[in-house]
Amino acid sequence: MSRLILAALVALAVSGCGILYKQPIYQGNLIEQSSVDQLQAGMDKQQVMALMGTPAVASPFHHQRWDYTATRRTNRRGTTEIKNLTLWFENDALARWEGEYFPEDDAALAQEVRKFGHNLPRERNNRRR
Repeated sequence: MSRLILAALVALAVSGCGILYKQPIYQGNLIEQSSVDQLQAGMDKQQVMALMGTPAVASPFHHQRWDYTATRRTNRRGTTEIKNLTLWFENDALARWEGEYFPEDDAALAQEVRKFGHNLPRERNNRRR
């Protein structure tokens, strides 16, 4: 009985002290630096969508504003960092943009995803020979 109590106390102590690794969690639009660098005033909405992807927030009241929002949780306490890149259109042409995003994390995250992608099953048409 005392061993069971000791094991439970050790498990409780270790679980709350932050020794265990907590993987960062990203949600929303992760925007690449190269995409933002290619933005130009005067681009139409289709060109912007092809470059940046679909915005995370599409307000029915603000058709001339697109918000690309991303969050990152990196620690055990659940602290969340929020970044928002906003694009404004005038007469369906890109007028200006401002805000922040996680450009430094995109390359590392893409590399991490590619590492796991090699182990995924391939489609029949793309088999290795």
